[in-house]
Formats: sequence, C-alpha cells, structure tokens
Amino acid sequence: MSGLVLKLGPKERVLINGAVIENGDKRSRMSILSPNANILRLRDAIHPEEAVTPVRRVCYAAQLALTGDADPADTRHQLLRRIEELSHILTDPDSRTLLATATDALLQDRFYQCLKALRGLIPREDRLLAAGRS
Repeated sequence: MSGLVLKLGPKERVLINGAVIENGDKRSRMSILSPNANILRLRDAIHPEEAVTPVRRVCYAAQLALTGDADPADTRHQLLRRIEELSHILTDPDSRTLLATATDALLQDRFYQCLKALRGLIPREDRLLAAGRS
C-alpha cells in the first residue's frame, strides 16, 4: 500500500480536496491513496492575519490554491513572480534549494509540495527579520 498516511489526534481537523474532516475522540491513522489529493492539516494552516511577511504571504497564496480557494492558473503566475522576488533576497544555498523545489513543484501543479518547500523558508525569514530589529 502506498500513498500518504495521516496520523490524526483526537478532534484534529484536516482539509481534503476542499472538505473539512474532523477526527473522532481517539487517535487514528488514515491512508490517502489518491496521488493528487489536496490535503492540509488545519493546525498547519496559515491564517490571513498571519500572512504579514514576504514568505508567509507567498505560503498563504500557495495554500489558497491548494485548498481550492484561489484559481490555480492565476495563482501559479503570481507565485512564480513572488518566488523570483524571494530568490533575489534569499541567496544562500539552502534557500535557493527550497525555492527551486517550490518552483519545480509549482510547474507540475503540485501545490502541497510547493507549500511545503516554501514553509521551510519561514524560520530563515524569522531569523533575518529578528536580526534586522537588533
């Protein structure tokens, strides 16, 4: 058996292809066999009021395409432009790798993988912003 395995805590919610699913009272395990299902744990979701930095805004845009709240074709162009902008600022090798991974995933309409790569930039952005305040 292949696919994604979700381990959910009691009452944990997950969004699968636009439907919010809530787990019962006990921990559970769920196998997602469809290869192109759009899945987002709601505890990992970026809320609109949290999208206040460049990386978080780009993550939020990818999340909207993943959840079906934005048109993927329109969002793809916008995300490619924003990723290009980030590549001018985040020039270290690790960031470049994450940005390249996000771009490749985006070009294949794999919005979850794009979001996952972009989220990897958040700790780096947090450190840069904290250093700028010092």
